[in-house]
Amino acid sequence: MTSRTSRDVLRRGLSVLGRAIREQPRIFTVAVAGSVLFGLLVIASAYVVGAVVGDVVVPAIEQGSVGVGALALAAGVLLGISVLRVVGIFGRRLGAGFMQYRLQAAYRRRVTRRYLELPLAWHQRNATGTLLSNANSDVEAAWYPIAPLPFAVGTLVMLVGAIASLFATDWALALVGLTVFPALFSLNVVYSRRMAPRQARAQRLRAEVSGIAHESFDGALVVKTMGREAQETARFSGRAGELRDALISVGRLRGVFDPLLETLPSLGTLAVLVVGAFRLRAGAITVTELVSVAFLFTVLAFPVRAIGWVLAELPRSVAGWDRVRRVLDATGEMPYGDHTLDPADPTPATLAFAGVSFAYEPAEAHLPGVQVLGEVSFTVPAGRTVALVGPTGSGKSTIAALAVRLVDPLSGAVELDGVDVRQLTAESLAGTAALVAQVPFVFDDTVRANVTLDRPGIGDEDVWAALRLAEADGFVAALPDGLDTMVGERGTSLSGGQRQRLTLARALAGRPRLLVLDDATSAVDPRVEAAILAALRTPAAGGPAASILVVAYRRATIALADEVIYLEQGRVVARGTHTELLATVGGYADLVTAYEHAETDPKRQRTPDEVTPLASGLEIEVDR
Repeated sequence: MTSRTSRDVLRRGLSVLGRAIREQPRIFTVAVAGSVLFGLLVIASAYVVGAVVGDVVVPAIEQGSVGVGALALAAGVLLGISVLRVVGIFGRRLGAGFMQYRLQAAYRRRVTRRYLELPLAWHQRNATGTLLSNANSDVEAAWYPIAPLPFAVGTLVMLVGAIASLFATDWALALVGLTVFPALFSLNVVYSRRMAPRQARAQRLRAEVSGIAHESFDGALVVKTMGREAQETARFSGRAGELRDALISVGRLRGVFDPLLETLPSLGTLAVLVVGAFRLRAGAITVTELVSVAFLFTVLAFPVRAIGWVLAELPRSVAGWDRVRRVLDATGEMPYGDHTLDPADPTPATLAFAGVSFAYEPAEAHLPGVQVLGEVSFTVPAGRTVALVGPTGSGKSTIAALAVRLVDPLSGAVELDGVDVRQLTAESLAGTAALVAQVPFVFDDTVRANVTLDRPGIGDEDVWAALRLAEADGFVAALPDGLDTMVGERGTSLSGGQRQRLTLARALAGRPRLLVLDDATSAVDPRVEAAILAALRTPAAGGPAASILVVAYRRATIALADEVIYLEQGRVVARGTHTELLATVGGYADLVTAYEHAETDPKRQRTPDEVTPLASGLEIEVDR
């Protein structure tokens, strides 16, 4: 079983290397040319050294005098060979490094691009730490053998040349070479087989350690408030200890094989000297030839190691490539169409849900999907505001995601201005509809950059106008550097309500014709929220010419809507104005009343918008 596994790793590893060569053939050719030049010059230097010893040094000792001209010539030849060897080393290393880093950069871009192409459901099934490992350490591991690969190819050429030169010199010495060189190669193969499972396990543990670390840091608020610091530390330490042990196992194996790989060429040199002494006494070879062959065995020890480096890194490369390929081969991306909506159209868009059903994919393939929506149909007329109201789990956020096509329905259609969103181009959809999520995401950048996102045509006047609509201009103006203020990672210098208003301004700056608010003002004071929504509904006062779909729970917010859609268990139960539903639908009245009581609870000391961020970038917020 182990033998079959090792052969499989070797086969798959060579396949990965073949892919690298096909993608970067010119750079690989330059690197191999440099390596071959170096290898041939190693053989040449051995015979030059032999000639210097046999034809210059030995006669000088016998005659008691040194020929200056002969020494100068020998020195010049050795210097020339050394310069050419430096050229070969430079070409080999530059080409190998350029090839390796270019492949790593290219595949990081491919993995990241694939992440953006894959649907939200795929991301929900994969831990963020694992995805970070895929784009970083797994990509590095996949192409790690590229660095020694040209050296190994040049070494193979050098070995063939060395054996040929040995046969041209003396058959007995060539037999020594035929014994030592295959033994070196066999030892490298055994090394690779033993190393394969260790490298694969270490690479897997690297991803797991990364995943646990990211999860612990991202959930630091939960860890601290629940007093689980010691348990999380122990969980991380346990897996980090496993990675440590795995890497020690790798190092221990290297510690065993490295001396053997160093010793074998030395034994070969000793064998050459013993056999060569007999051949020299028999007159079959000269001192020059004996010194050349002995020196050749000495200088071959290091280059032959390159083959072992490649074989030793193949298991890690295969493990990394398998993890990268899992991302690149993942299916489920949402292809866009070629239909466009007029970007210059100043009128609000019409959103329509027609018999939409949706189920989230299961975490494991053999499990059934989770049905969230069933036959949902409603319309947000142009220029109107529609509120989605329902208990937790009724499908409100899913409808918001469907409206901007973060996910696609299982059946039915979501339409913008009568066009199925699946037929729109990505640019047209992004320019028409904007989503402001309940949990705001703020980049570690300036306020200006967070609002504009480098979108063309958005100047400072547009930024300030969007900030005013989002009731964010006041706190931004009070910041030390205004629009140029750095807000920190995830907006750590801002409160929860400030972050929500900043992300709302980001959406408004793009002048969308449909604005989808998924409980986007939940961390904002009710008075500020009412002012924001009132401004959004009044284009004459500076509000956008946009239709609005809002996931809401506050009575004041709901009352501003032209129509309310009431959901229960993924289905539309009732629709009408807030007043109508309050009077006719018991479940709706109970829900809104419960929300209102929560808002007016005297035990509630402050709103989330008044919360002060902690030094760690976390803030205490009320879970609604």
